[in-house]
Amino acid sequence: MLRNIHLNDRLYLRDPQDTALGRRLIGESVRLIDEIGLEQFTFKKLAQRMESTEASLYRYFENKHRLLVYLVSWYWAWLYYQIRFHTHNMPDPAQRLRLILGILTRAHHDDPTTTGLDEAALYRIVVNEASKSYLTRGVDEDNQAGLFREYKQLVAHISAVVREINPAYPYPHALASTLLEASRKQLFFAQHLPSFTDKTGEPTEQVIYCFLENLVFKSLA
Repeated sequence: MLRNIHLNDRLYLRDPQDTALGRRLIGESVRLIDEIGLEQFTFKKLAQRMESTEASLYRYFENKHRLLVYLVSWYWAWLYYQIRFHTHNMPDPAQRLRLILGILTRAHHDDPTTTGLDEAALYRIVVNEASKSYLTRGVDEDNQAGLFREYKQLVAHISAVVREINPAYPYPHALASTLLEASRKQLFFAQHLPSFTDKTGEPTEQVIYCFLENLVFKSLA
């Protein structure tokens, strides 16, 4: 994994990046959740896959919900890293925002620099499962514990670019979070509920990019 990424220590009981077993836990959990979905995923199945024990895995996460929040938070932190890395030399905020939209819609590609973690599989988890990380009865307690810090950081960064383009625009955070949610939900709709989105004959990735670009720049005009 990228050494630049450091997550809130309240997400885990023991930092999985500190041990070989923990890193395997993360890599294999991504593969298994991608294969069978969060509902069917259990630590027992993961332990069997890893030829380990449930007890050893519970030393890292108290339950699979915390593991999901960890994985989704890692994805948002990785996306934030990608956005900052690719846009830091761009003085034009409109150009920066277009590149951000491109990164959001191309995030399903694997990054070879993060050995042991399949970003393409993680992205599929984010598309299919990320909403479950906060659509819970315990969301307020999780928020107070800072478990959504990485998502908030990403929203704040994009909203700052929005304000550079149009300082008078009154809804920069709402627009930034809408872009993040729409970038994955439109892909989910295209794959599973096609009547909720549109087909233009172009690749789905390009359709979503054009939709987001239209949405953001017409809103800021």
